[in-house]
Amino acid sequence: MLKKIILIAGPTASGKSKIAISIAKKIKGEIINADSMQIYKEFTILTSRPDKKDLKKVKHHLYGFLSVKKHFSTGQWLKKVKTKILNLNSKKKTAIIVGGTGLYFNSILKGLSKIPEINSKKRQKIRSYHKKIGQRKFYNLLIKKDPLCKDKFDSTDIQRTLRAYEVKYYTKKSLYEWFKNTKSDFKGYSIKKIFINTPKDQLLKNIGTRINQMIKKGCFEEVKNFQSLKVDKLLSANKIIGVSEIIDYLDNKTDIDQLKENLLIKTRQYAKRQKTWSRGHMRDWNMIYYKNTSVLLKKVLNLVS
Repeated sequence: MLKKIILIAGPTASGKSKIAISIAKKIKGEIINADSMQIYKEFTILTSRPDKKDLKKVKHHLYGFLSVKKHFSTGQWLKKVKTKILNLNSKKKTAIIVGGTGLYFNSILKGLSKIPEINSKKRQKIRSYHKKIGQRKFYNLLIKKDPLCKDKFDSTDIQRTLRAYEVKYYTKKSLYEWFKNTKSDFKGYSIKKIFINTPKDQLLKNIGTRINQMIKKGCFEEVKNFQSLKVDKLLSANKIIGVSEIIDYLDNKTDIDQLKENLLIKTRQYAKRQKTWSRGHMRDWNMIYYKNTSVLLKKVLNLVS
């Protein structure tokens, strides 16, 4: 009998984490995080990490283990996940991988390319040049150098722009050419793929509720703490939704109503991007949604059994 891995994806505030917990309890599974912003130990509230109650219900892995001052790649995540899955297999438990980071799921299903390592000195050279000319010019330069990158990611995404540029510059080959020659490390597994496809109107309600809860729970303190750490602006933690918006509020550039509106807009845009990604990269996933949570849970259980 094939060993099983369950993947549960969905846009932010779709309720996927609650579904994952319910599934884990039913089938003796454990949850592995596939959200690139829930890895940071300094952010619990703003990234909607599972709370203490949830952590007591089911064992969770790879949440809040990394400093915001550290770089963390998809390759590093995949390496940790492989170890976790093997460990769970040895205990006859099922890995339930849940989150909203498409690249993480892609690495499970398609593997990662064996791009030669680029040393930190070379990488720093590229970063210094980026700092000198700014993101817009640097992105345009990348597209001239590597046309395959056009429309592959948001032109304001600094991390991915830098990565694509350094790979093309030092290996003389596009990142997307490297991506073609990949294979999954989980070929011998039965992989169940679930996407919680919550409709737009329900997502908006969920996002609004979440924003109010975050403010009540004390997300401002998290951002103040983050500011005090003076994190390098190029590191991914700066992209956590709410960081720049709350800094503006703390600097009296916006009032509380404007802050809530800005958070709503930013989160809604992120959810839209996640749904767009799913249409392009998750065509063979089970897209599922029922307003009634118990019906949804029952349907998901049937699909993963």
